[in-house]
Amino acid sequence: MKQIYSLFRTDGEVISCDRYGNGHINETYLLATNREQLYILQKLNGYVFRDLDGVMKNIQAVTAHIRCRIKPPQQVLSLVPTRAGECYLRCSDGSVWRMYDFVRGGICLEKAECEDDFRHSAEAFGQFQNQLADFPAESLVETIPRFHDTPDRFRQLHDAIAADAAGRLAGVRREVDGYLSREKEAGELIRLRDEGRLPLRVTHNDTKLNNVMLDDTSHKPLCVIDLDTVMPGLVANDFGDSIRFGASTAAEDERDLSRVSLSLPLFSAYTEGFLSQCRDRLTPLEIETLPLGAKLMTLECGSRFLTDYLNGDKYFHTAYPEHNLVRCRTQLALVEDMERKWDEMCAIVGGGLIN
Repeated sequence: MKQIYSLFRTDGEVISCDRYGNGHINETYLLATNREQLYILQKLNGYVFRDLDGVMKNIQAVTAHIRCRIKPPQQVLSLVPTRAGECYLRCSDGSVWRMYDFVRGGICLEKAECEDDFRHSAEAFGQFQNQLADFPAESLVETIPRFHDTPDRFRQLHDAIAADAAGRLAGVRREVDGYLSREKEAGELIRLRDEGRLPLRVTHNDTKLNNVMLDDTSHKPLCVIDLDTVMPGLVANDFGDSIRFGASTAAEDERDLSRVSLSLPLFSAYTEGFLSQCRDRLTPLEIETLPLGAKLMTLECGSRFLTDYLNGDKYFHTAYPEHNLVRCRTQLALVEDMERKWDEMCAIVGGGLIN
């Protein structure tokens, strides 16, 4: 490992290098130097991200833009340059490594301990939108093509149904019908984008609570992390994925569907925190489509679980044979509860119906 980290401009001599965190994508290490400096060193996953140069180009551009617009104690991830002055290291074997300054005094939560935690994460992602509102989103590389193209996700579901590669179709007719009955609505955000009614924005595309660094004492937001999926996208998708993951009353793989519902208090807390930071940067229609983003991101994720189940569990890691089926059912149950609470969701956001 020394032959890797020695090629970065660290402050002092590295005295320890240990595996760090519980991420499943990149290989992550925590480094300490004899000058009491801490760094995060990562080997990027070239299987998940096929365009690693594009990933790093996006991160470098976005973090530089944010850095020019923040004041302490706000923070942004800071890349440590290589000794050759590059923002990342590409080795002769094709592997790509990067180093960040360690964000001190911060914690990441897997689950909100209270409504304020969820509100603070929303403030962080709202700040992210505010800081990047004048960034040319179209200049970013689409590192995962069609990542939140919900109609394309449904096309993949149709392909999986037609192939029935794992012979599981007969046992999931109810789930298939549940998703396909909502297929027309699934394309609504893409339609509005294609009509020029929703602008492309810089989006994070993985807006889970644990991708926000919170102050370890006050739990107020420090910075947004895990920027590998930063791409051009729609605000409603980022908002919606946060709600899908964080405002559900049950785990993503809860077997007892009676426990699955949308928490309106958490939905309200997130909406308040998010819009407090970026309302003036968004168009009226962007704000109006936030509840739709929550529903469609849940629908999209569930369709992906169902597709993978029909294909024989090729994409998502599973702990047991029905794991993806259980996941697709929880997402469908959450969509159904959102439909029951639709008027309340729209009232909280302050929007109305899309013409």
